[in-house]
Amino acid sequence: MDRLQAMRLFVRICETGSFGRAADALGISRPAASITVQQLESELGTRLLSRSTRHVEVTPDGQAYRERCQRVLADIDEMDGLFHPAGSAPRGWLRVDVPSRIARRVLAPALPDWMANYPELLLELGSSDRAVDLLQEGVDCVIRVGALRDDRLVARPLGVFRQGSYASPAYLDQHGRPATPAELEGHLLVHYSSPPSAVWDRWEWVQDGETQSLALPARVAVNNAESYIACACAGLGLIQVPAYDVAELLASGELEEVLPDYRPAPMPVTLLYPRNRHLSRRIQAFAEWAESLFHDARMLAH
Repeated sequence: MDRLQAMRLFVRICETGSFGRAADALGISRPAASITVQQLESELGTRLLSRSTRHVEVTPDGQAYRERCQRVLADIDEMDGLFHPAGSAPRGWLRVDVPSRIARRVLAPALPDWMANYPELLLELGSSDRAVDLLQEGVDCVIRVGALRDDRLVARPLGVFRQGSYASPAYLDQHGRPATPAELEGHLLVHYSSPPSAVWDRWEWVQDGETQSLALPARVAVNNAESYIACACAGLGLIQVPAYDVAELLASGELEEVLPDYRPAPMPVTLLYPRNRHLSRRIQAFAEWAESLFHDARMLAH
């Protein structure tokens, strides 16, 4: 049994949900596909697929094996690509993790163009506000916003996000509209802590080229960007976020900018990937695409 061919067949069966379609795609007969999977399961000592007359389902062990196969096959495709002409298109699986708001508002709407430009690239897009461990979790690259804490990774700067301070009109009607940071007494923050940190944020602004900060009380604390913005819209306090994140809410009047002359410092946006991935055409293609999206959406400060 050709193990790599068996892995490709197994992954294709998982994708199509069909032995027949997978066999056709790889140019083999269905009986040969069935025998190959049986041999693979026998060598691994576990059932990968649950078969019936109408359905093919992936078992829990099969799902775990599929994820490993995708990474191995992607690495092999990447290695083969090193010897192709420089202009050859990247191909294979790319596993990426990005903040949830960037995934929903920026990357996902643009994916049809990505897929049209890179028909042989397959993207597994994870989105959360948790700082995933690339080396432990098998992620190819991540986008992170803010200060970096992991010097084991290669950092490719993508730009900086302009930030602002915001609150709902109802909140400002009740608590007042401060003209300077000195007038923030009596105001409330919506506290935000990015997992896994347990440290709540402080109010920040840049004055005379220096970053200043102030501790303000809160009645609600969150660890998710969606909840953070939703709480501000509900009138629960002040927030500080990248300007692009609330552009539509400002236009609709659901939020107002506060202290525009005392904005927080811009936040760096960085693509991170393991050092052994520095030649990856998949990662380079993704980085160039992401950077162009941020510029096209006018998300980056200039």
